[in-house]
Amino acid sequence: MAHGGDLYEQHAQQVYRYLYALTHDADTAEELTQETFYQAMKSMHTFRGDCTPQVWLCAIAKRQWYRELERRKRTAELDEDHLSTLAAPDDPAAEVQQRDERLNLYRAMQQLPPETREVLYLRLTGGFSFREIGDILRHTETWARVRFYRGKEQLVKIMGGVSNESE
Repeated sequence: MAHGGDLYEQHAQQVYRYLYALTHDADTAEELTQETFYQAMKSMHTFRGDCTPQVWLCAIAKRQWYRELERRKRTAELDEDHLSTLAAPDDPAAEVQQRDERLNLYRAMQQLPPETREVLYLRLTGGFSFREIGDILRHTETWARVRFYRGKEQLVKIMGGVSNESE
């Protein structure tokens, strides 16, 4: 496995994106990213090599997020200032429509069970394989695949539309 600095350079952005998807707060995601790599450096000797470093780091990140939730004793709240992850279009009407769509998607995602949300975030924003998602969440690849497709179906029902997208 790469040394600490290399590990950070190679995986920090993806760990941050994963944590941001969970927290919806840039400062919290940044803090948890730092804590994730601190914990990884402390426990580097425990890395068995039965998964990729990326999967190992995301599993640590998930545990850091759960610890943060325990400390807060509440769930993360919507922070509309940080929802804008897409480039702003030149057309103000399109920008408003994009923002509304993201807000509606966020609200629909919040209605899903937490593990289903995590699977969707990991697959769609993190680009993880179903096997990697299973490893991160400590389930099987099949469990991750089923959870993903059922989650997409639930989102379509919640949002009242039909999905033309196939994953």
